[in-house]
Amino acid sequence: MDITKRFLNYTQFDTQSSEESQSVPSTAKQLIFAEYLKKELEAEGLSDVEMDEMGYIYATLKANTKKPTPTIGFISHYDTSPDCSGANIRPRIVENYDGGDIVLSEGIVSSPKKFPELLSHVGEDLIVTDGHTLLGADDKAGIAEIVQAMCWLRDHDEVEHGNIRVAFNPDEEIGMGAHHFDVERFGCEWAYTMDGGDLGDLEYENFNAASAKIRIKGVSVHPGYAKGKMVNANRLAAEFIAMLPADETPEETEGYEGFYHLLGIQSGIENATLSYIIRDHDRRRFEERKDFIKAQAAKMNEKYGEGTVEADVNDQYYNMKEKIDPNMHVIDIVLKAMQETGVPPRVEPIRGGTDGAQLSFKGLPCPNIFAGGVNFHGPYEFVSIQVMQKAVDVIVKICELTAKYHD
Repeated sequence: MDITKRFLNYTQFDTQSSEESQSVPSTAKQLIFAEYLKKELEAEGLSDVEMDEMGYIYATLKANTKKPTPTIGFISHYDTSPDCSGANIRPRIVENYDGGDIVLSEGIVSSPKKFPELLSHVGEDLIVTDGHTLLGADDKAGIAEIVQAMCWLRDHDEVEHGNIRVAFNPDEEIGMGAHHFDVERFGCEWAYTMDGGDLGDLEYENFNAASAKIRIKGVSVHPGYAKGKMVNANRLAAEFIAMLPADETPEETEGYEGFYHLLGIQSGIENATLSYIIRDHDRRRFEERKDFIKAQAAKMNEKYGEGTVEADVNDQYYNMKEKIDPNMHVIDIVLKAMQETGVPPRVEPIRGGTDGAQLSFKGLPCPNIFAGGVNFHGPYEFVSIQVMQKAVDVIVKICELTAKYHD
């Protein structure tokens, strides 16, 4: 099976995760694809194929050399984002893309005027949506690339490699993918998530991340008799929002700049809840941001009374650079693999996070490599078939170079 057919097969499974769920995985439909994927790995001849009750899949491509070689791993997630429908995906291949507009459906056009990233793929074959769903290249492209690379190595015994572990997990898109990942069971010295963006992306710096729930208690009184009695939680919510710096939001920042991002508001006169995420690459500045949120809540309590505003701030993940810096051979091998496969590297900080960030802090150094998808989480998502094949080439080369690591 070629990588195009493999990926297209995967897109037919709706694996959207849910932030509202408390189950693991967050949606039962993810397990349907997980079962399919487990059977596919078994059919392709991988060893030690297993899936736990939460849908985490582990498997091994056995070493074909007897010399001491580090066991490394490759990881991708199979859930798709809650931001856009992942049901009834109708992918289409645009062959030999000419650099013009792509009509996805009537009235829905993917244009390089709005998405200049398209122009980097002129002459390539692009897989696009019909404009009504996401595509799922995040991260089914990564899964397809890993499985394809394992099949290639299985069929080319002349390329020496050690034990290669692969793992596929649910719920990355809601920040829970690594929470139940069994690093000890995986048994690798280091690993790579195939969950990056376009050709050449290599990421080992990411945001430190926290969530914040701001809960505001109001007092409801008939508005005609409310003077000195009513506390309008709606208005206090607006006041709290205005206390945060307007130029430190996602739409006003880039590069290493952090932000406060208001995800949602649930509000009435008696109760209001503001949901934020807090992000910064710098650990000191990250801690200051969390303290700032709490300080604004304290100021409002001074003004309106203790207990009016409660700030619940919780860390989500940290910058993996702390754990990668002492293990830079993990990066050196990727850079050499890209060089030898003709892929120009683009080493940039992630303005977000991956499972690799959490895994790195669980003792598994795990940078992130491109999977090829562009414009994730929406109907304008696309992936280049040629870029997916390049990702396969890079995986194979990493396995080959790792076998030479102790030479």
